[in-house]
Amino acid sequence: MTERIAVAGGQPYDVVIGRGLLGELPQLLGDRPRKVAVIHPAALTTSATAVRDFLAESYEAITIEVPEAEEAKTAAVLEFCWNVLGQAGFTRTDAVVTLGGGATTDLGGFVAATWLRGVPVVHIPTTLLAMVDAAVGGKTGINTDAGKNLVGAIHPPRGVLCDLNALDSMPRNDYIAGLGEVIKCGFIADPRILDLVEADPDAATRPGGAATQELISRSVAVKAAVVADDLGESVDRTLGRQVLNYGHTFGHAIEKVEQYRWRHGAAVSVGMVYVAELARLAGRLSEADVQRHRDVLQSVGLPTQYEAGRWDRLLSAMRSDKKARGDLLRFVVLDGIARPGILQGPDPSLLVAAYEEVSR
Repeated sequence: MTERIAVAGGQPYDVVIGRGLLGELPQLLGDRPRKVAVIHPAALTTSATAVRDFLAESYEAITIEVPEAEEAKTAAVLEFCWNVLGQAGFTRTDAVVTLGGGATTDLGGFVAATWLRGVPVVHIPTTLLAMVDAAVGGKTGINTDAGKNLVGAIHPPRGVLCDLNALDSMPRNDYIAGLGEVIKCGFIADPRILDLVEADPDAATRPGGAATQELISRSVAVKAAVVADDLGESVDRTLGRQVLNYGHTFGHAIEKVEQYRWRHGAAVSVGMVYVAELARLAGRLSEADVQRHRDVLQSVGLPTQYEAGRWDRLLSAMRSDKKARGDLLRFVVLDGIARPGILQGPDPSLLVAAYEEVSR
C-alpha cells in the first residue's frame, strides 16, 4: 500500500511511502527542469544509473558519484559537486535528485540549497535512518573539524520517495541502527511506536516485518508535524524542532569522539539513555521510564552504554552542539513518555552522574 504524508509549511511537499515508487519521480520534479543530476555514493552506482536512464526519457540526466557515508559531507566534496553542475550548465530551474543514505541526502540537499542560491531537490532515501530522519524536514549540511552538521541550510525538498524495496538489501546492523531514530519518535511523541517494537522486537529489526511500514509512517508523521510548526529550529522557541534532537547532544558527542566510526542511530541510542538518566537525576523522569528506554533499545540490539573515562572529551564536544546557548548546555529531556521539554544549564555534577550511569 502506498501512503502519502503531507509536510505542511511555506513550501509543502509529500513523503511517499511504499514499494516500486520510481514512477512517482517525474511528478515530484515537475516539468520545469531541463536537467537533473542524481547524486549517489559509489555503492549505488547501478541503482543511480537506472534512475538516470529512467529520467533520461524526460530530462537531460547525469549522475554525480560521491564518497560513502560521512566522508561525503566535506567542503571538498561539496565543491566537486558544484563544479560538475557548473560544467553541465545547470540553471535555476534545473534539479537535483539524491539517492542514498542520510549522508547523501544531507550533502545533496546542501548542494541544491547553495547552487545558484537554491534549486529543487527530490530525495530518494535508501536506508531506514534516511527515510525517517535525514530526508524529511529540509535540513542539509556538511561536517567540519569542529563538529557534525555545523555548516548547512534549511532547504525543503520537492518531495521524498521512501521505497521500502531499498531496505531489503540493507546490512542488518545498519537497519538496526536506523531504529534508534524510529524509537526516538516513540519516546518524544508517539508511544504506539514503542508498543509495536515491544510487541515483536524481532520483527521490528527486519525490513519485511509486519509493522515495518507502520513504524516508518508513524516516524515520518512525527517529524512532519514538528517541522511544519518550526521549519528553521528557531532559537527563540522553548522547544519546537529541537524536540527531534532528543538524545542527539550526547549522541553527536560520541560520534565526534569516535571520529564518526559509530553509526548515528547507535550513538543516539546511548544518548537517549544518557538524557533519560539526566532527567531522572533532575527529578523529571521516573525510574520506570528510564528502564523502558533501556529495555526497548536493548530488545532490538541497540547499545545503551558507552566507554568510561572519556568524559572530558565528550563534554568538550557537547559544548559545540547546536542547541547550546553561549556557555549553557541545553538538553531535550522527557517529563514522561511523549512529554518532552528542555533542561538548560544542569548542574555539572548531574552531567557527570548521568555519564556514570551509561559508562561501562
